Amino acid sequence: MTEDADALLAMTRLLAPHCRVTRLSDGVLIADWKRTRFLGMTTTDLRAFTDAASGRRRELVTGLIRAGCVPRRGKRRPGASVGLWLRGVHLLIRVIGFGRVLRLLSVAAPEYARADPAPAEHVARLKKAVQSYGRGSWFVDDDCKTEAVTAFVLLRRQGLKAVLHVGVRERPFALHAWTSAAGLCIPDADPRGHAFAPVLSIGGGGQ
Repeated sequence: MTEDADALLAMTRLLAPHCRVTRLSDGVLIADWKRTRFLGMTTTDLRAFTDAASGRRRELVTGLIRAGCVPRRGKRRPGASVGLWLRGVHLLIRVIGFGRVLRLLSVAAPEYARADPAPAEHVARLKKAVQSYGRGSWFVDDDCKTEAVTAFVLLRRQGLKAVLHVGVRERPFALHAWTSAAGLCIPDADPRGHAFAPVLSIGGGGQ
């Protein structure tokens, strides 16, 4: 039914990236991959999402916010948490070194948990946020290692499949790092048109 499809779209737009919806015969199932739990909702409740003035809709949205499935509205800019991650990762790399940080990924980035692929639009938004904060921060200063590790950790913590690559270019010699997911690279795999041959690729759990 078109009504149910519109309601499903309206609800999906509210949900956090780590939550996915599966349509059932008598309602929907919301999978929260960040907390590894599932929430059910009837078809009647689902249809309430098409009415912005509905009291039932407000109750359902409030419940989803409390459950952590809908982000709370705050004064921070969208993607502000990405900036915090970038600064934290960059500081860690400077203190203990890039190699040691890579070995810590098994702790910071859990194994791939979701069966569905990473949504391309979600990865694109993350790439935009990472590059915006990375280039706009004098501290991070567009560092590829910081951006690649941050993107890898954030995607994996949402249960999404991602691979971190470290590549090398011989002439002139240079190293570059990037994370690939949903056909996109964060940052770009070939900055300024220079190709880098991958010499190290890290998948699930930092392996």
